[in-house]
Amino acid sequence: MHLFMILTTLTVAWIVRCSGDHLQGSWDVRWRRSLFLFLFPPLLIFMTAIAVLFMGPQGTMGGIDTGWLSYELALIFLVFLAILCLILAGQGWRSVLSARKSPLVSLGDKQVRLLSTDVAFAGQIGFWYPELVVSQGLLQTLSPAHVDSVLAHEQGHYHYRDTFWFFWLGWIRACTSWLPNTDFLWEELLVLRELRADSYAASLVDPLLLAESLLLVVSNSSLSSQICCAALGTNDNERLEQRIDALLAPPEPTPKINWRFWNNFLLAFFPLVSVIFHN
Repeated sequence: MHLFMILTTLTVAWIVRCSGDHLQGSWDVRWRRSLFLFLFPPLLIFMTAIAVLFMGPQGTMGGIDTGWLSYELALIFLVFLAILCLILAGQGWRSVLSARKSPLVSLGDKQVRLLSTDVAFAGQIGFWYPELVVSQGLLQTLSPAHVDSVLAHEQGHYHYRDTFWFFWLGWIRACTSWLPNTDFLWEELLVLRELRADSYAASLVDPLLLAESLLLVVSNSSLSSQICCAALGTNDNERLEQRIDALLAPPEPTPKINWRFWNNFLLAFFPLVSVIFHN
């Protein structure tokens, strides 16, 4: 019976993910839909594995005997997730330690880590309280006004805690890369993350100045990290065009938290209800 639960969950997760190959609308609508399609199927699978592990290998469910196979599969899967999380956390922590080796300098009213490289780079490196890192190449390439616009963009990443949340999203991506549209939805979330930070920065600085800075940084940047670095640059022309168009368009109102959207994720916890039917 537990195997039937697992197969049903995998089927539902696969079907939900298959509906995420084409997304349209404002960046806020795309963000909510992409996040749901990216996060809901793995969460459903995780909850099913936890339910099976909690029920154990013995007893019956709905009058049907359970066995060790489903229990062992759930245990192996959850152990794999834990190990992968530790590996990614270790990589992220090494990035933080590497950033802290760079000298701490004052840039306006901000304390930043100065990276000794000619590459134009700016990014947040860390988790909940990331380090703001800029390169000497960035300061040499951009004017002070352009640097301020780049820092405003990075402040947007800090405001939304992108380094922390995208660490966990990156972990989920690594855990469930075998599901359909994982890479597509991940790339969509990355560009929407940048659009959100751009929107935040545009409320603080001239959007045209930010667009100019974006073009200058992208043409010179080659550093990035999907785990702990919310960098300004992007190497994809389509992403760049989206961001420039968004900056030049009339600003969209900042969306408020939609609690009804988050309520949709409660369905992913439905497998836990099956525990009460286990004897």
